[in-house]
Amino acid sequence: MERHPLPRGLIIAYALPHLTHAVITLPMALFIPAFYAEDMALPLAGVGAAIAASRVLDLFVDPIMGVLSDRLRTRWGRRKPWIALGTPLMMLATWALFVPPPQVSLIYVLAWSTLLFLSFTLVDLPHKSWGAELSTDYLERTRVAAWREGFGALGQVIFLSVLSVMSLLGHGGNREQLWAVACLIVFSLPPLVSLCLAKVPEFPAEELPQPGVSGWEALKLVLHNRAFLRTLGTLMLLGSAVMIQATLHKLVLTHVVGRADLFAPMILLEHLASLAAVPVWLAIARRINKHRAVLLAALWVGLWSLGFPLVGSGDAAFYVTLIILRGSSFAAIFMLSNSIAADVLDQDILASGRQRTGMFFALWGIAVKLAVALGVVLATALPAAFGFDPTAASQPPEAIIWLLRVYGWLPCLVIALGVPLMWNFPIDHARQRQLRAEIAARRKG
Repeated sequence: MERHPLPRGLIIAYALPHLTHAVITLPMALFIPAFYAEDMALPLAGVGAAIAASRVLDLFVDPIMGVLSDRLRTRWGRRKPWIALGTPLMMLATWALFVPPPQVSLIYVLAWSTLLFLSFTLVDLPHKSWGAELSTDYLERTRVAAWREGFGALGQVIFLSVLSVMSLLGHGGNREQLWAVACLIVFSLPPLVSLCLAKVPEFPAEELPQPGVSGWEALKLVLHNRAFLRTLGTLMLLGSAVMIQATLHKLVLTHVVGRADLFAPMILLEHLASLAAVPVWLAIARRINKHRAVLLAALWVGLWSLGFPLVGSGDAAFYVTLIILRGSSFAAIFMLSNSIAADVLDQDILASGRQRTGMFFALWGIAVKLAVALGVVLATALPAAFGFDPTAASQPPEAIIWLLRVYGWLPCLVIALGVPLMWNFPIDHARQRQLRAEIAARRKG
């Protein structure tokens, strides 16, 4: 049964928790590495390694979580119980990591980062799977993803606005700002999640009249799904490119431009541009299909990143302009990627006879988390290898040159590698309609 168009109020209720979910992810890249290196006097490369290592558990947890989320049957649904369980754990881990005691070790960073990422999996994976199942229509799925990512961008705008006001009032320290972020997360999550769970229905899982698959046969179907593998590779490349720059934003602004006070306003303007550009990218996706639109959005990031190595001391206006232009496609990248992921699932329904949304989103989640870990490691290890030390009073000129090359040019190279994977993607609007027609015929037949 086709389920479109969805009422706007239902989509809004579904997307609301992402106001806060997105706030959690941003500080992990923009604040945490610099905070623990500069304020807590831990080695930058060690902090990056601890955050990367904390994601190793996800390699085991995510597939298990995906399968359990698909198979769970309760009167509340398959996805909702996991979200209810993960939310308080997320609140606890956020507070411990963002508001640490005066003396901590790398083990502390590793332990609480691990719990935060685990709880995020318990919440985010079922939430994304749930959203992918709200509609079976190609364009309507993009609409659902757009509202979710739009609320995510709005949440980040709100959080950055709070930090900007704090800076204007003289409370611009890392510790003070992370305390404010932690309060924002802990107090907003319960009402937003409760509204979502209460107001948004879960539809029954789609199943075809054929024997289900399990074990090695189920895995072979995944490995033979070329559209899935191409999506996976593209997500890993784009994710690592974005994270390289996200990890280094504050360090470049502090040690190159010399205007650390502009950090929160700069990221705020970037997210406002990203949010404002969502309708433009939606129109582009309708015209040229989602897979090519997401590539154009990523190439847009790369285009403006080419100018970063030209930035020098005092070039605040030039640097902030590049950041705003570069960031105007961010929400579109995540929005379109999630919508493409939902389309790939239609192909698997025909092959497996079951709706394995949770498992597929778990595998996508692993790819994204590995990309995040790779991005953080590259962004912290490569500058350090060329002599960059964020705790030093001054930096060698060669270290600054290499910092800017890693920051600007390396992500461009990584993005370019994704173009061949996605440009001629096999599932466009016409093919997705064919897949839905085949599913409908098999269910009747």
